[in-house]
Amino acid sequence: MKTTILTIAALAMTASAGAQTISDVLGSVERNNIELKAMLKGNEAADIETRQQNTLEDLSVEYSPFFNKHASGVASSELVVSQGFDFPTLYGARRKAGRLQGDVRRMEYMTARRDLLLEAKTLCLDLVHLNKQKEILAERRRNADELLAKFTEKYEGGETTSLELNKIKMERMNLAAELAAAETARAAALSRLRALNGGKPIELTSAEYPAPAGVGAEAMYERAVAADIAVMAAQASVKAAEQDVRVNKQGWIPKLEIGYRRNTDGRDASNGFLVGGSIPLFSSKDKVRSAKARQAEAEMRQADALADAESAARALADEMLQLEASMQAYDVPLMHETLRLLSTAVENGELSVTDYYVEVDNVYRNMLAFLNVERQYQGVVAEITKNEL
Repeated sequence: MKTTILTIAALAMTASAGAQTISDVLGSVERNNIELKAMLKGNEAADIETRQQNTLEDLSVEYSPFFNKHASGVASSELVVSQGFDFPTLYGARRKAGRLQGDVRRMEYMTARRDLLLEAKTLCLDLVHLNKQKEILAERRRNADELLAKFTEKYEGGETTSLELNKIKMERMNLAAELAAAETARAAALSRLRALNGGKPIELTSAEYPAPAGVGAEAMYERAVAADIAVMAAQASVKAAEQDVRVNKQGWIPKLEIGYRRNTDGRDASNGFLVGGSIPLFSSKDKVRSAKARQAEAEMRQADALADAESAARALADEMLQLEASMQAYDVPLMHETLRLLSTAVENGELSVTDYYVEVDNVYRNMLAFLNVERQYQGVVAEITKNEL
């Protein structure tokens, strides 16, 4: 009984794992992708290093024994314990700068995640397209098989010629080659998808594209620009650069040092406090100018990122409208009905095999052209909505 239950559970898990939609695949890629995992660990290490840079300096302890030929052992000694630190306001400024730098790293991660998931989604769209293409080719091959069986009987009965029979056989041969090519392309897409999934097996069983967005091209354009992660990353860099300028403007403030000093001379000992500092006359030179130049660079990159986002989104929105119009021009039910009528006509002897394949080839070519336009449209939608992945 226990074995039966385990077997049923294993089969259920296998069936569940096999039923992969595009959303399932993207979730798996995000969890398993090695590059994203490495970036997260790298960001974690960088955050720790940033916090480390803003801690107090290490405590300094110095002990100096002095010897004299007129005394045995240590004649006198000096002990100095000191602690250096920056002016308190500088710690607060650097802490904020560290947080903003962390925001930049997180936005860089989000950009890499978006691009990687877009690549995975593109591969999924390719797989759906190839599955649809294989369905049409398989349907065409079934029709050719049925036609071959019927015309073989006619040929044996002397009702048709070997030329017509060979024409059908050539059609089946060509279809077998096209199906093999589609399967090769599908295997290549799955191999790349598996690599994105951290090398773990993954399968897309859904043969349908994602549901339509439900909004117009103009609304999608506005959403794409408003949510563009590259623009947000550039904005985060500007904020971090602005804070870096504020930090460097405090570079003139002296570093402070306090401590404890104890001197001994024979049996006598004296204690005191150590107070000092260092004035950054040279170390802070040109740091503010450099930080301001970095800020100007970040602002220019932000403007460039926004211009690129607007230009790309506008081009994609326009392409969406064109592809929508192209898809509406295809009457898919009419094409299927035409294929049925052509098959009936050739079986009844109303149409020669040669004429039949001329007409059928034209219909199937239009069906495949529709699939290509549909795939292009889905690719454009995926690109313009990539920031929502």
